[in-house]
Amino acid sequence: MNESTGLADVGGARGPEHARKPRALVTGSSSGIGAAIAQRLLVDGWRVEGVDLQPATILHPAFTGHAADLCDAVATDALVDGLLAQGPLDALVHAAGVMRAAPLGQLRGGDADQPWRLHVQAATRMADAVLPDMVRHGRGRVVLVGSRTWRGLAGRSQYAASKAALVSLARSWAAEVVAHGVTVNVVSPAATDTPMLADPQRAGSAPRLPPIGRLIQPQEVASLVTYLLQPEAAAITGQDIAVCGGASLPR
Repeated sequence: MNESTGLADVGGARGPEHARKPRALVTGSSSGIGAAIAQRLLVDGWRVEGVDLQPATILHPAFTGHAADLCDAVATDALVDGLLAQGPLDALVHAAGVMRAAPLGQLRGGDADQPWRLHVQAATRMADAVLPDMVRHGRGRVVLVGSRTWRGLAGRSQYAASKAALVSLARSWAAEVVAHGVTVNVVSPAATDTPMLADPQRAGSAPRLPPIGRLIQPQEVASLVTYLLQPEAAAITGQDIAVCGGASLPR
């Protein structure tokens, strides 16, 4: 940790090879899964464009933080267009997320559509710009961070629906770009040890501990996501892969 800035310094130095590093856009990069993914990519030699509503928490010469509200369509378009104007993106990882839990009879609150705008509409706007550009360059990786609750869970219908939509979007987009060196996948964790668990908006909807007896760690999700961005993962596309600690096993 850099004492003067409070940012996490993950090491590394800017050298003559900097311009040749692969470049990734990672949303939700200030905490939780997004931060773990960004840090892992930096260690692996990527340049990372981190996006979050909160201030950047990573200090690294190959990391650039961007403050943006991805629920704002105009701001999202401007951000992505600006990044593409600086050069191609080799990867898009949409890890930004929000939990809104409510039972039937309480689904019409003022923030009821926030999961849809952040998870689905933001992913759609980013992919609509980034994927055609990847096709033009003949390479690229997109990973959407979903949730194993996408199949449905009492009290979390709107959150689950937004995550289910990511699976349909990923499979549809993957079918369009599969012949162009571009892959699109979803990684769906079970309850993960992130600041989202402490969000007061999810009071009364405690996370369900996976059968392994502990919460999934962000680094465990990041390991799978970063693998899917590698050349060795070129044959994996249109898939929803669970990191569930046994939560999806029959019991």
